[in-house]
Amino acid sequence: MTTIYDIAELSGYSITTVSKVLNDYPNVSQKAKKKVMQAVDELGYTPNSSARTLVTNKSWLIGVVFSENLGVGIAHPFFSEVIESFKKHVELYNFDLLFLSRNRGLEQETFNHLKHRGVDGVVVVQAFGDNMVNIDESPFPIVFIDLPVDRPSSVHSDNRHGSKLAVDHLVDLGHKKIAHIMGEQTVFAADERIKGFKKAMESHNLAIPETYMVSGGYFSYEGGREAMIKLLANQDKPTAVVVSGDMMAIGAMKVIEEAGLKVPDDISIIGFDDIAIAKHTNPPLTTIKQDKELIGRQAAIMLLDKMNGETKQYTKVVPVQLIKRGSCRAL
Repeated sequence: MTTIYDIAELSGYSITTVSKVLNDYPNVSQKAKKKVMQAVDELGYTPNSSARTLVTNKSWLIGVVFSENLGVGIAHPFFSEVIESFKKHVELYNFDLLFLSRNRGLEQETFNHLKHRGVDGVVVVQAFGDNMVNIDESPFPIVFIDLPVDRPSSVHSDNRHGSKLAVDHLVDLGHKKIAHIMGEQTVFAADERIKGFKKAMESHNLAIPETYMVSGGYFSYEGGREAMIKLLANQDKPTAVVVSGDMMAIGAMKVIEEAGLKVPDDISIIGFDDIAIAKHTNPPLTTIKQDKELIGRQAAIMLLDKMNGETKQYTKVVPVQLIKRGSCRAL
């Protein structure tokens, strides 16, 4: 089995320098890195994880606490893309991921398990804040994705502005009777989108009938269907609907079709997320794009910085963008 002694001999550098290169220490010249990595490739060296842990006093593990109430886990298009982006970035620094997807968030049992596994850091994705342990007592750095702004070290989209973009677009098209299919209000992102919708409607002096605010639950296709059925029951139907998630929007579009109506001829629809399938619906879905790759990358950068001693706590708000397709029309 090839060892770092073999790499040192072939590269001409000391054991200490080889070890620093393999463990990505910053105080190594580019020339030394190049020569050492050439030797690694030539010898086909694979580092022993147990030995690496002993040498660096790190587990090289990052815990991923994933919690959502829809039941699809990371198969949901938004979360899968965010986590994939996070994974790609931390893998550049030789970290592996330990997934804990128990729909419970960062509660005490999960926290204890992470401590037992000796993780170097943790990213918490869409957990619900009520049952969290005191993170001030955490032995490892923690970064949150899609959690309230008062959480230290968190990354989330500008959800309120996304709702404003949606309402502004519909108003520009001449719509005044605009409804909202909400996500579950206990979810931070959904609550922010509701607030953004109400504020945007108010800024245009547009009333929101109570029956125009309908919950689609946890962002599912079925939830969107049920919500749209309720909206179509209105005597005075909306001409447009801002939907808090693309999967719900696709469900709503199907109900409109089943009712003998058309999108956008009879009702315009705007989603939120810009999941991959949104461009392939009939008609293609106008939506608010979340930069899922940037969310994952920013969370990775923030966590790696904290693991390297950064003590500053801050929130990173990722911009959103209106993507115009075929599901909205001018009146």
